Amino acid sequence: MDPLLTKAEPVSDGGKCLWDNKVKKRKKTLCKCSHKRGVRICEINNPADPKVSAEGEAGGAPGTKAEIPLQPVVQTLPFYALNAGPMRLECLGNLLRITLSAEYFEDKYLSFSVVDQSGIAWELDEAMAAQCGYTVTYSNWSSIEFRASAASCHSHLEKDVFTVTIQIKASRTPDMKNATSHLKSASCHYGPWSLRELVCERNYMEVSVRKEVPQPIKDFIRDAPEDWSLVFPEAKAEEASIWQITFHQPEEKKALLVSDAWSAGYGLNTTDTRVVLRIPHTAAQVQLVEDQGINFSVVRSSTFYKHRWMILMVDTTVACPVGGGDYTNKTITWTVPKYFPPLSAGATSFKDVFVEAGVDLHKLSAKEMASRKYVLSNDLNAIMMKIPIGAEGGYYKTSVSSGQLGAKYTINLFLEHQWEDNKWGLTRHTIIKEIETPFEKVELAITNNSNLSTRLMNVTVGTFLPDVELMNLTIEGVTLTVPQAVQYGYIIYRTRYSNGSKAYIIQVPLDAPSIKKEYVRDNMRAYTLNVTLAFITRPSRETFTVPVITVSTVRDAVLPSVRGFCDGRNLHLIITRGNVDQNWLPFIADWHLTPEAAQKYNYSLRDNGTHLAISVPFLSPHVNYEGFHTSGIKASLYLTLKDGITLANRRDFSVSCRFSPSELIQCLPNGTVIITAIKMVGIADLDISLLVLRDRQCKPSLVTEKTATFKFSVNTCGTIRKFNSTTMTYENEVLYFRPGNDTPVYRLAFVCSYAVRQAVDVRYESKKNPLPHVKPGFGSLALSLKLFKEKSYSEPYQESEYPVVKYLREALYFEVELLQPKDARLDLNLDDCWATKSQSQNSLPQWPILINGCENNKDSYRTVFHEVNYSLRVEFPQHLKRFEVRMFTFVQNSTLLQEQLYFHCSVVVCNTKQQPLDFLCPRRCNPGKHRLGTVETWINRQYLK
Repeated sequence: MDPLLTKAEPVSDGGKCLWDNKVKKRKKTLCKCSHKRGVRICEINNPADPKVSAEGEAGGAPGTKAEIPLQPVVQTLPFYALNAGPMRLECLGNLLRITLSAEYFEDKYLSFSVVDQSGIAWELDEAMAAQCGYTVTYSNWSSIEFRASAASCHSHLEKDVFTVTIQIKASRTPDMKNATSHLKSASCHYGPWSLRELVCERNYMEVSVRKEVPQPIKDFIRDAPEDWSLVFPEAKAEEASIWQITFHQPEEKKALLVSDAWSAGYGLNTTDTRVVLRIPHTAAQVQLVEDQGINFSVVRSSTFYKHRWMILMVDTTVACPVGGGDYTNKTITWTVPKYFPPLSAGATSFKDVFVEAGVDLHKLSAKEMASRKYVLSNDLNAIMMKIPIGAEGGYYKTSVSSGQLGAKYTINLFLEHQWEDNKWGLTRHTIIKEIETPFEKVELAITNNSNLSTRLMNVTVGTFLPDVELMNLTIEGVTLTVPQAVQYGYIIYRTRYSNGSKAYIIQVPLDAPSIKKEYVRDNMRAYTLNVTLAFITRPSRETFTVPVITVSTVRDAVLPSVRGFCDGRNLHLIITRGNVDQNWLPFIADWHLTPEAAQKYNYSLRDNGTHLAISVPFLSPHVNYEGFHTSGIKASLYLTLKDGITLANRRDFSVSCRFSPSELIQCLPNGTVIITAIKMVGIADLDISLLVLRDRQCKPSLVTEKTATFKFSVNTCGTIRKFNSTTMTYENEVLYFRPGNDTPVYRLAFVCSYAVRQAVDVRYESKKNPLPHVKPGFGSLALSLKLFKEKSYSEPYQESEYPVVKYLREALYFEVELLQPKDARLDLNLDDCWATKSQSQNSLPQWPILINGCENNKDSYRTVFHEVNYSLRVEFPQHLKRFEVRMFTFVQNSTLLQEQLYFHCSVVVCNTKQQPLDFLCPRRCNPGKHRLGTVETWINRQYLK
């Protein structure tokens, strides 16, 4: 391995001293070194030999301290390479340039170190680079530049040849582990040197002045008498090698020792013939001065040093333009004043030697400038360059402003102006100026090149400039790196074009989970790719995002299909799902058929992902009755699948069947008839709650939106009885009357026939009548049915005490109360009360307790009514009815059924002040406008042992 690489570590405290060249026979170190910030101080330890020096500085006396610049070790700077290619070295006047190709260093972190003559590698950061005369920058999209001044800190200058050795470390991780090292050394010839050399780099200003011993010394006193007052005490001290620099501010002067100047970030070098001062653009002593409308960074300073027993002063003033760029009519105009006052103070005559300009430190001839349409003008007071925006020599780079993607045109101009004056002689002013145009927004193209035959979405995003890289993707709210996106089915390509620009291609299969699929029309489906791409620019590390939303339509939709059928009591729809209805929801009219809603109406709803099965009972509020004949009743169920997001209708299904009329009639063996009247489609104004039987006092006991259920004995409600030799037939009708009209406008006739030993449903038919027209009224009733413990009706059973256990024939004390409204004009009358062995009031078997307000005369133990009187608890006695029932049980095949009993009652509420009274209100056994209501309770029974 090259020995320089093994020594590329910073010096620690207590370094080494070098021998004077004239005392080569010495073989041990006679000086001791220590560190302070920015300076290594070496003290001679051998008082017997004054020829031993610190770091080769001759003439050192015992105890003499020599201050040598020392750069601290700093954090590694990451740099990013973009394209490939070898290192290229160029000697460009007083600058050395090393260009790194990006392809070789692509995706690597880089650190730069400068190796001095002792083999020590000084690692660079931004501050040290500006202090020591180094610049690291992008010269264009595809390369990184390292530039070193001929007078830089650790370069070696001998006979107008300066040598720079650079060490580059490259690693794939920012901690620089497993880094590979690359060492490059280059020598450049530069000369002859002007008396004063000025360099304006992008990160520092540099002035190099020849140091001379003038004769006589009194000339210095005349030139700068104000500085001597500060330096004279130092001269009297008679100490060797004391350096000092004085900064001239408008209101004060500030003098710093060299060590303090280094600590403050200033760079000071000296050779046998020159003094070099280097000032970062961010230094505290930099003043901003305007001349001819152009701003300059200016530092006025004087540097003092001893030569034997003389103090010498050098004017180290430096000035660099920081403005002067203008952008009009797609043209860049750069103006630089020729003779800036701080640089020409005291001079009375000026003469241009030459003016040369170029790009990227290369001087261009007049012919080359004309071919690029550059214009260079040199008048009496200023030098001006005009460059068309976009011209050869510059380049565009990506820029981001408020999240918007744009571009800026950048060109690195170079100007060298040499002139002579009667104070300085020859001055060479070298200016390196990077000019950047204002932000200009760029419209980005997103092209859909999807290949639908291969079911692959293919989208091209771009083009981008070469300084843009894809950083990550956000898919369905999740941010993923490019490799992670592969798990979502994404394939990402980067394509490059001959001009260096590039584009990104995103490929995703149509069936990938992140692709949104939506039914459009007929058999068409829309596939939507929705992804956000995040990009980063190099080296500025600006970020921006590009949302990519593209839609492709494919003729591959499979719509759901249906099979419908009916059994004896239900309508069924079985829907086979396609590939577009995963989020379609079942609706009946505007009612969303959810599992909870289906359970409420005792519907069956099953969905296994591939099939949706729906079963609805024949007598349900969501069934339409469209035809009523002796052959059967046509019932239809209509179902709509709606979009789960927009609720737009997507698909309609229906099933229609004919049901036997017997489904509407129950002729019970005990002579009770239960008949359900249905509302036909097309009779919109029929109030089904106002249906009656032939005896208009017989009203429905249960009313739904489309059905009215009547429950009555064959000996009541105007039922007609007919006999023949084998059967007994009972006939009645369900009627609807318009107010003031005794002719029914709606009629449903039915017949119950009883054989000797059985009951059968015989016939149920309707007669067409003019459609009724009724305006219904609405209100609310609150009723209660309570069971009390004693005949005094003072203490009811509480809810927590149910079920109540009673012995056979034990008395049950019931109370029915109208809770709301509290109106003295209303009278509560009992209609029917009955018992069942389940909670459903229509379940079988059942036993009537009261029929049309009267006790059941077929019951062995008659129901007993109790009078209700006014009390503190009873405000309106007419709102309560009390009756007593003996405990019983149901019998099946001579077996007592030991189960719970449930009691139900229907009531009639009448307005006693209205005359004439409604036909329902005069009750034969329990007399008293009206509303029907139903209340219920339940108890348990116990047998006597």
